[in-house]
Amino acid sequence: MEILVYIPKQTPRINYIFRHMCGRILGFKVKFCTKVEDFIAFEGVKFSYAKKKLGNEVFIQKFGLLDEQGINDLNFSMDHWEEVPCFFRVSSESEIPFDIFSAAFYLITRYEEYQPHVKNDVDSYPIEESLAHQHDFLKQPVVDVWAYKLKKILEAKFPSITFPKRRFNSQFLIAVSKAFEHRHNGFVRFVGASFRDIFQLQIKSLFERFKTMLRLQPDPYDIYDELIGFAKENKLKFDFYFQLSNYSRYSKSISYNKRIYHSLIKSMGDYGDLGLLPGFDGLHDYEILKKEIKRWESIVNRSLVKTLIKNYHLNFPDAYLNFNKLEVEKDFSMGYQKNIGFRAGTCTAFQFYDLNLEQVSGLVIQPYVLNSRVLKGVDIYEKIEELKQLRSAIASVEGQMNFIFENSDFVDRYSKNAIFALMKEMKQ
Repeated sequence: MEILVYIPKQTPRINYIFRHMCGRILGFKVKFCTKVEDFIAFEGVKFSYAKKKLGNEVFIQKFGLLDEQGINDLNFSMDHWEEVPCFFRVSSESEIPFDIFSAAFYLITRYEEYQPHVKNDVDSYPIEESLAHQHDFLKQPVVDVWAYKLKKILEAKFPSITFPKRRFNSQFLIAVSKAFEHRHNGFVRFVGASFRDIFQLQIKSLFERFKTMLRLQPDPYDIYDELIGFAKENKLKFDFYFQLSNYSRYSKSISYNKRIYHSLIKSMGDYGDLGLLPGFDGLHDYEILKKEIKRWESIVNRSLVKTLIKNYHLNFPDAYLNFNKLEVEKDFSMGYQKNIGFRAGTCTAFQFYDLNLEQVSGLVIQPYVLNSRVLKGVDIYEKIEELKQLRSAIASVEGQMNFIFENSDFVDRYSKNAIFALMKEMKQ
């Protein structure tokens, strides 16, 4: 199905955001035209996007952001349209009182993260600076909601047209930054950790360590068989992301050279997709990231497709620039680690747009709604009720709901059972 959009002038920004909203979300192939006569002659689904209306067509007035280049200071205020937050107001002549395309572009390109801001204590973009947090729409996939409101307008104008449908989907990602807590770490690390427990009077931890090493109990982080069993029983699919960094203050996993680690990675690939969990140094050094990707590919014997950043800050946009340069196809790191919601305002995957170069990349960003760090120190069952409301909002626009956990989340029995209950509620 094709949708025709009249624009006085085509720009990279217009091309990008229309293909996301009309293409990825609404399922249309987008075609642009700059000649009025071609627009009038077209008999299918169409609307105009310009400063002035042509005639009696569906008309969306533009704010102007999509005609600009670079990062500029923008002067605008927040408002609501049919109870949905919106900004970039235009005249009453427009079918929609806001330029939803400029607003969507602002959110999903993370325009605000390019603007001057004071970073937080972990050198990351603070959520308090974000428009969504300040105006309380972090838990609404507003970009998708705007697109579906446009869809209703077009359905009313073109009642004979059958609009494509998509399907709600939930996805669960398991990050493995430390494959085993005690076992397979090596003798030197075992002795060092044992002395540390003694000096810190952590007697319980010391006994747990010895019992694990003597195989009197399983390693606490070795929950992989149980995860696979749960997934099979509930018809779920888990994707696993493994870290392959050098040992450092940030990376405490077993050596990436160990056969037991290679076997674990390959065995998880029998049950779900595999991806790379880049290390801290890899996120800040292109050459180190390149080495980690080569390690992953030599173990798995295929090209890396997916990456995930769970516990380190995103380092936006540099991390995405490096992922794209190294031909990573998909990344699942777009979200706030300690807050539920939509960092980019959408529950639909989108291509990374480099605002510095005004260029679309091949990297597809998959936003997540929950990082398990949100669940630390809270009643997970209460969060399930909150997530049910979010699920309903995403299902109403037939979007995707991504969740990020890690193997250490399942050590405590109460937390494990609560997370399993959460997964059952959130599955498609």
